[in-house]
Amino acid sequence: MDDGGSGDGGKPMAHGKKFRGCYTVLITPFTEGGAAVDLKALERLVEFQIREGIRGLIPLGSTGEFLSVSPEERTAIVETVVKTAAGRVPVLIGTGAEDTREVVRTSREAEALGADGVMIIPPFYSVPTEDELYLHYKTVADAIGIPIMVYNNPATANVDLTPKILARLATIESCLYVKESTLEVTRVRDIVDLCGDRMEVFAGVLGYESAWLGAIGWVAVCSNLAPKLSTDMFHAAAFDRDMDKALPLYRQLMPLLPFVGGPRYVSGTKAGFRLMGMPMGDPRPPRLPLPGADMATLGAVLQHMGLLAEGARQAA
Repeated sequence: MDDGGSGDGGKPMAHGKKFRGCYTVLITPFTEGGAAVDLKALERLVEFQIREGIRGLIPLGSTGEFLSVSPEERTAIVETVVKTAAGRVPVLIGTGAEDTREVVRTSREAEALGADGVMIIPPFYSVPTEDELYLHYKTVADAIGIPIMVYNNPATANVDLTPKILARLATIESCLYVKESTLEVTRVRDIVDLCGDRMEVFAGVLGYESAWLGAIGWVAVCSNLAPKLSTDMFHAAAFDRDMDKALPLYRQLMPLLPFVGGPRYVSGTKAGFRLMGMPMGDPRPPRLPLPGADMATLGAVLQHMGLLAEGARQAA
């Protein structure tokens, strides 16, 4: 099985790593009332992820509430994740912002602090044109020496990085990956067709489906709570090409997906950790905690998946 490690004959990455496999877009743990980032809980989360076999970590994405942390908190999060991971898995930092200069600043900071790459969503208010998007990514690429994962999520960015636009961005030397987060699985097929190996695809939502069409990675939310199951499922599909193994694993994951997708992806994930005995705090406003009426259902899902027992073991 190609387990997503380095040295697999692909394009060399910074520090000898090629990005592939299941990566977790990490939540950001907060202390009571959201007063501060809980860095100790973040260290425990990173250790849990690596111990359970995740292949990469991405703090400060949407799931990490990147718009709800201060610059000082952002720096502390990057330092903590990079230091705790200690080179065992690649760490990519979400550095999306509306101002290109701010993306350059945070991307340079991420590189200086030891990150292996950055993940960049387009400016999400100004609705940039194709030429403006190219300038944005090219400016950042020219300012850093680590790979960029372009992030396509038109539902939140108000910009759709179509396969045609991605093919143009793929001419930028450092734009080597895309996180494709539409619900159109044919996008993976079209990106592979137009970009070839100049820009490789990570699924952002449809991990199982995208694996069969050429995605070499999955940036997952559900892997916060279920890193081993998420990794085993994606790798069985993408690398083993074993549907008899992958499909049952996917079906095990399916009941969890509504709680880590849609409008409650942050609240559902944090509620799951609370139920597993691994508290990570509540989301910061305007997000609200998962409604109490949903907790029993989520608890039953986690119980059926064996994650409540796993959480108790990890917390011990």
